[in-house]
Amino acid sequence: MTAPVDFYFDFSSPYGYLAAQRIEGLALAHGREVDWHPVLLGVIFKETGAVPLTQVPIKGDYSRRDMVRSARFHGIDDFRLPSRFPIPTQAAARIVIALKAQDVALSTHVAKALYRAYFADDVDISDPEAAADVAGRAGANRDRVRAAVDDAAVKDALRKEVARAIERGVCGSPFFIVDGEPFWGLDRLPQLERWLGSGPY
Repeated sequence: MTAPVDFYFDFSSPYGYLAAQRIEGLALAHGREVDWHPVLLGVIFKETGAVPLTQVPIKGDYSRRDMVRSARFHGIDDFRLPSRFPIPTQAAARIVIALKAQDVALSTHVAKALYRAYFADDVDISDPEAAADVAGRAGANRDRVRAAVDDAAVKDALRKEVARAIERGVCGSPFFIVDGEPFWGLDRLPQLERWLGSGPY
């Protein structure tokens, strides 16, 4: 079987949200599945020395404009910059990690719902109660996923996921790895698509 596209994302990443709307259709068109990996940019940024783009002087103002324009360009009409941004995303990431260990399809569905809740509906998914509510409405057991947020084993699983991501060279969100080849950023989707269509170049 052809290897899946590894999709690394942080729930506080606007470009990650936009990529999340595109990646499955793009992969499916080339016979690939997508393996969704929630990560924590705060931890990754400690390794890279980066800071959230919107907090960088001059670049910050540009990035806010570009995020909205990029959403329009990709036909994603529900995108809105949340009223609280950025946010810590441990709660949402732990929910997805916990679900993924039991039901991959449901974990992906819940990941999409959490992303949409934040970037379309302005739900503060850094709040474990709010994140659990979203997951519950998306078909997960609300009480179980809420408990997972505070579960030591789930916390450790997320730490290991982020550590593995850093080992693989993940330095931002969205980040894709296909056949061992890394692609960083929403603007790399055309390159990723070419790779999927015709192989290495």
